[in-house]
Amino acid sequence: MSYYDRCDRDFPSDHAYRRHIRDSPSHNLCDDCGTDFSSWRGLKEHWVQSPDHDYCQYCDEHFPAWSYLIDHYRNHHGYCETRNRIFKNENGLHEHNRQSHQDRYCVSCRRIFRSENNLNSHLNSSIHKPKDVKCPLCDMAFVSKSAVILHLESGSCQSGVNRQKVNQYVRQMDRSNVITNPSRLLTGGDDTTVDYIASERSWNGQAYECVLCHSRFAALLDLNRHLASPRHQDKIYKCPLGSCGIHFCTLSALCQHVESESCGIMKIQVVRHTLDNMLSGISRIGYY
Repeated sequence: MSYYDRCDRDFPSDHAYRRHIRDSPSHNLCDDCGTDFSSWRGLKEHWVQSPDHDYCQYCDEHFPAWSYLIDHYRNHHGYCETRNRIFKNENGLHEHNRQSHQDRYCVSCRRIFRSENNLNSHLNSSIHKPKDVKCPLCDMAFVSKSAVILHLESGSCQSGVNRQKVNQYVRQMDRSNVITNPSRLLTGGDDTTVDYIASERSWNGQAYECVLCHSRFAALLDLNRHLASPRHQDKIYKCPLGSCGIHFCTLSALCQHVESESCGIMKIQVVRHTLDNMLSGISRIGYY
């Protein structure tokens, strides 16, 4: 005979007692913890709050581990990775992101980005902006003037213009050094680009290594692509705003900085005039 004081009654056996606990609406037992709660709500709150239980309150379902529960949240509900908050559905997560992560959340795409800069880059991409800026030297169109210049610098334009020709053009145009740094321009000749080429001697026994920054590459072709990029070129361009002081290797990078309005440089009339003249005459690059 077993006596249970909460019910103030005796049970003929332990089995009968446990069956009573299981079947009676007055008892809500957590099998894992052995704790009896006076209400279903109390038991459910225990499962939700206790770190010993991996439980989804929306589906009333237990999981074998925390990782399984998180995968369930991601696949069937709305899970905020940053705040570790769970929402009943994607609409709840969307509203949370719209209010709490508005500095890096794209409302129309329902995407959250690592930083505000990444969000701005996304908003300025062809996903949200039309390609209405045409290259004056070919038939291609882009979302911004900086994208046009990058197209030319990369050498992908059918006109044959590349980064060297762009730099040469800017050097001829920017006589007052509004956007160029005269101390970083080469004094001999017009070419401001140094060509680096790696050979098989760059192999260090494990990878092809850049002698300038010691980055490693699996293939010699990848190393030479790295060396052909602006990575190790002089930063001949500058933000004209004295309080900014950022320097850039390419004209496209400077234009991206200006277009982002991160330092408010476009409010200065002489800078706006210089860049507008520079970009409006971009078709002349092909003659340099």
